[in-house]
Amino acid sequence: MTNELWQRQLRDGLAAMDLSLSDAQQQQLLNFLALLNKWNRAYNLTAVRDEREMVSRQLLDSLSILPWVTTGHLLDVGAGGGLPGIPLAIALPERRFTLLDSNGKKTRFLNQCVLELGLSNVEVIHGRAEACAPEQPFSQISSRAFTALDNLVAWCGDLLANEGEFLAMKGQFPDDEVAALPAGWRVKSHQSLAVPGADGERHLLVIARAQHSQ
Repeated sequence: MTNELWQRQLRDGLAAMDLSLSDAQQQQLLNFLALLNKWNRAYNLTAVRDEREMVSRQLLDSLSILPWVTTGHLLDVGAGGGLPGIPLAIALPERRFTLLDSNGKKTRFLNQCVLELGLSNVEVIHGRAEACAPEQPFSQISSRAFTALDNLVAWCGDLLANEGEFLAMKGQFPDDEVAALPAGWRVKSHQSLAVPGADGERHLLVIARAQHSQ
């Protein structure tokens, strides 16, 4: 029954969000959710345990930032159980995604997802953001339930291109975190996200370097 419920919730949720994904992509998303649900029992990948809430709080929530993903290669920091990175990679197979997490159990799960779902556009890195040394900086870096904004820019600022931006997913609008952003960083824009079936507020904050006059 769970799979039928998830299928219906995903189909209806995508329609409500005006997102068009193929049947094959929708099945990939459901296969990912089944993996997440299975591994979560042993690995504690996510706090969401109620199967009736998983499509909304994990798949649709991750996909809610799709319109703001403009880069050809996104870094997802603190990737954890693969949210939002894996749903985004399924929805955007022509783009590349690098998923970074310091927890070995979580990166083992992510590597298993890449293998079982055939995600050739996803790379998984086990390590800390501060120790990551990419060949070139990223133009966009996503984070969901990872850390406060001041830590995000401190730990990951060196991974971001000069003109790049962080896509920081939050619940309620984090006024205190915005106020604590260090000099040199600003909220470029912010959006209230509508996630079908989800209670509570959801926000996306686009964080960029402050422009200095030359």
